[in-house]
Amino acid sequence: MADEENLPSGWEKRMSRSSGKVYYFNHITNASQWERPVGDGRGEPEKVRCSHLLVKHNHSRRPSSWREQNITRSKDEALDLIQKYIEQIKSGEEKFESLASQFSDCSSAKNGGDLGVFGRGQMQKPFEDASFALKVGDMSGPVFTDSGVHIILRTG
Repeated sequence: MADEENLPSGWEKRMSRSSGKVYYFNHITNASQWERPVGDGRGEPEKVRCSHLLVKHNHSRRPSSWREQNITRSKDEALDLIQKYIEQIKSGEEKFESLASQFSDCSSAKNGGDLGVFGRGQMQKPFEDASFALKVGDMSGPVFTDSGVHIILRTG
């Protein structure tokens, strides 16, 4: 489609099977939305600030955390937990920071998942790509890295 050339990086136009409506999907962040995404026209920032919620699994590069000495859940079970957390946040039932503080397998949990400011080359590539593709205030879908499955919230 001709107008796909004007979509910001990572975005593609799709058709909903259930409603037949057009929606937009970002294959970098796994985010989807009904509204056409727009670039901010400023180019890419040098640094971003993000929070995340990490759920490790038994194939994570280090399958232990401050929460669990030996993580035995499968990758699918980790994804199921992440999907549950996403739904709780989107519905307003829970706040991102609250879930990250309680359930993230990263030591950033003590800061509500806040990772601070970082630039390119400081995080694993899938995490970096998703973080830089988000707009401030946006939350990703599931993002897979060697550490596990993440939800990323861009805060700056």
